[in-house]
Amino acid sequence: MATRSPSSPPSPETRGAYHHGNLREALIQSAVELIEQDGLDKLSVREAAKRAGVSPGAPFRHFATKTALLTAVAEQATQRLRTHVEQAVAAAADAPPLVRFGAIGHAYIEWARTNPTHFRVISERSLIDYDSSASLRSDNDTIRAQMRKLFDEAFAHGSHAMGADAAHAQIAARALVYGLARMAVDGHFPEWSLARQSTAKTMAGTLDFFISLLAGAAEANDEVPAKKKAGPRSPAKR
Repeated sequence: MATRSPSSPPSPETRGAYHHGNLREALIQSAVELIEQDGLDKLSVREAAKRAGVSPGAPFRHFATKTALLTAVAEQATQRLRTHVEQAVAAAADAPPLVRFGAIGHAYIEWARTNPTHFRVISERSLIDYDSSASLRSDNDTIRAQMRKLFDEAFAHGSHAMGADAAHAQIAARALVYGLARMAVDGHFPEWSLARQSTAKTMAGTLDFFISLLAGAAEANDEVPAKKKAGPRSPAKR
């Protein structure tokens, strides 16, 4: 019986059986590689199967459509993002709430910059079935809940809550972080980065600038009760 040379590439069937004990994960990885190579538009389940080294019909018991495959990629991405964020917040456990709030943003932009393909997938909500994925909703809700908790802690000592301003501030923080990540992934920073600064440093510095503005607002918020407690000063005697 003829034997295959060690240098010969394995057949698709052999390659699939040897490498892919978990076909679902293999297809997700193949999808990511294809997106990196050809872009989101050209991805198909059949091409992912071909790259994974399995028959064209094999993936369809896992992913009946391109949307289902991209949703799985998005779930993987969001799980990894959540883990990265949680690790960053844990590392800053002894820091003030606003610093930990900022740590979420720093973790997000660093993760997006170093995982551009995954970031593109989770950014394209029209291409994934977000509403039907319990995993996507849970991971995103966990990150948002952590943001709200730390923000509320940072402003807890001021007069009442910030009301609508608090919601606007949190949306502004989310928009800034998302915008910085998108600019990096889309390649805008060569024309926007500060002189002699890397993209990563410019992104981090921009976020730190915003957090410093929030810190100023938190300090002003803290001063209000103190002024109320002191009451109006009596007029000076002539």
